[in-house]
Amino acid sequence: MATLISTDGEFTNNIATGLTLVDFWAEWCGPCQMMLPRLEELASKIEWKAKVMKHNVDTDPQVPTQFRIMSIPTIILFKDGQPVEKFVGVQDVESLVQAIEKNA
Repeated sequence: MATLISTDGEFTNNIATGLTLVDFWAEWCGPCQMMLPRLEELASKIEWKAKVMKHNVDTDPQVPTQFRIMSIPTIILFKDGQPVEKFVGVQDVESLVQAIEKNA
């Protein structure tokens, strides 16, 4: 499963059911670029447990403002539409896998 792209308009529907890991990022952000291959690896490891999405804070700023995203990358794990875990900065794949398994 590949990483999905989220927009402000689709966000609520995208996170409504199950587990969804959302990476809030921007094109110009170096640490965000470091997360790209890690998110692809994560998506392939947990494809049946959770969706992995990227949300660009520059092109779709409404949702990041709603969740008070101050630093990027910020990764939030949602369960049935509610945030259950939050990570700020570059994360290793194993930490994210553990968070998903804990909330599955």
